[in-house]
Amino acid sequence: MSGRHVQQTSRAPRVPGRHDTVVRPRHLVVMGVSGTGKTTVASRLAERYGSQFIEGDSLHPPANIAKMSAGIPLDDDDRWPWLEVLASLLAFHHDEDLSSVLTCSALKRGYRDVLRAGVPDGSVFFVHLAAPFEVLRSRMESREHFMPASLLQSQFDTLEPLAADERGAVFDVSHPVEAVIAEIADTLGG
Repeated sequence: MSGRHVQQTSRAPRVPGRHDTVVRPRHLVVMGVSGTGKTTVASRLAERYGSQFIEGDSLHPPANIAKMSAGIPLDDDDRWPWLEVLASLLAFHHDEDLSSVLTCSALKRGYRDVLRAGVPDGSVFFVHLAAPFEVLRSRMESREHFMPASLLQSQFDTLEPLAADERGAVFDVSHPVEAVIAEIADTLGG
């Protein structure tokens, strides 16, 4: 499959003094603009790896959902409290020695920094789902979700690609979901 761009695909960090033990748990954040299939991919990854599934959209406060439903993009003031809730869930799962798969658009570097702040360095891997604008707009127009297709451009405008120092990879979701899951698993080493 073409279109994959990998950033910092190093394996999970090693336990100091033990070169044969990988630090667990691992946390995946399935990110991208609306319409990329974050929920579908994340739930499948959680099942595959026996991880806890966290649906980020279900944790938006009612005011955020009302704003998006009205076709008004969220601003940073809307997002920060929501991101802090998601970060606390990642930290909770980590503290309980549970791996997790979280869905979150995570469009900006600052948002991703919040998500990884409460867990050890290197324990979060960003699975960035991407596709051309027209593919995603078509998907959004054919589904029922509080996020209208009219907000897709604002998400593309906000999106900051993964930086070279961020652990993650970009996956083209124009392909069938089975192929996308297989490519992600190959990138993650199983």
